[in-house]
Amino acid sequence: MNKNLIVIVGPTAIGKTSLSIQLAQHFDCEIVSADSRQFYKEMSIGTAAPTLDELKQAKHHFIQHRSIQDNYSVGDYEKDALNTLERLFKKNNYVILIGGSGLYIDAITKGLDHFPEVDEQIRKDLQDKYNTKGIEYLQQQLKALDPIYHEKVDLQNTHRVMRALEVCIESGMPYSSFLNKPKKKRPFSITKIGVTAEREVIYDRINQRVDLMVNDGLIKEAKDLHPYKSLNALNTVGYKEIFKHLDGEWDLDFALSEIKKNTRRFAKRQLTWFKKDLEIKWFTYKEDYKSIISYIKKVHHN
Repeated sequence: MNKNLIVIVGPTAIGKTSLSIQLAQHFDCEIVSADSRQFYKEMSIGTAAPTLDELKQAKHHFIQHRSIQDNYSVGDYEKDALNTLERLFKKNNYVILIGGSGLYIDAITKGLDHFPEVDEQIRKDLQDKYNTKGIEYLQQQLKALDPIYHEKVDLQNTHRVMRALEVCIESGMPYSSFLNKPKKKRPFSITKIGVTAEREVIYDRINQRVDLMVNDGLIKEAKDLHPYKSLNALNTVGYKEIFKHLDGEWDLDFALSEIKKNTRRFAKRQLTWFKKDLEIKWFTYKEDYKSIISYIKKVHHN
């Protein structure tokens, strides 16, 4: 396994982009983004996508390659990114995967649980049953079809209950039987690097970044996107708060303080997700990138 995927994770605004560029330059390799908010070309300021200058310093993939109008799932990303990695590993022993979206990192490093395609009619029937008979009816149906999942799912989460039911009905098998299948072995080794700081530092960096986004034109970007605010891609921190301001619900100062608050919460959730992964080697955001390179080389050559 002389092919090595270097994965860089951590909370938002911690400095992952600049670190990944330093590593890409050192290993003379390319960067694959696993930041699901940066896939969309209409959203650059509010997602803190790499700048044109940063994109020049190292070749990036999956940055602003889709439109907010596209349906682009984590399953689509897994397939596309694995194809890209296969191509990149033909010309280099290293590729860097960077992002704050834990699910997207997992899709590449571990693989996703794969479910059957569900017929639209099944979905419609379940929606009708929910509208006429309520959630209790669906809970009972789930208990009959998949008692194991019924035990552990949040039964008040309508979306999850319906999702499990549609898979049971489509496949004739319990939803739980599709979960936690042995994950696919990847044809490359994986070295995971986490970047972090004390909570105060992370929060301070987030607050500064939001101020910077505003200076860079976040309000105008959100104004241009306002007609599309119902799209899934735009139901995200940084945009939905400004839409509330543009709709006259909040004044601008309050909207900006909500962006900061919601981004801090997002960073906390990111850290909770990544802290569960014991394969990640953590460094502080001040760490000299050369010592991170030494660590990567040591692990890779062991």
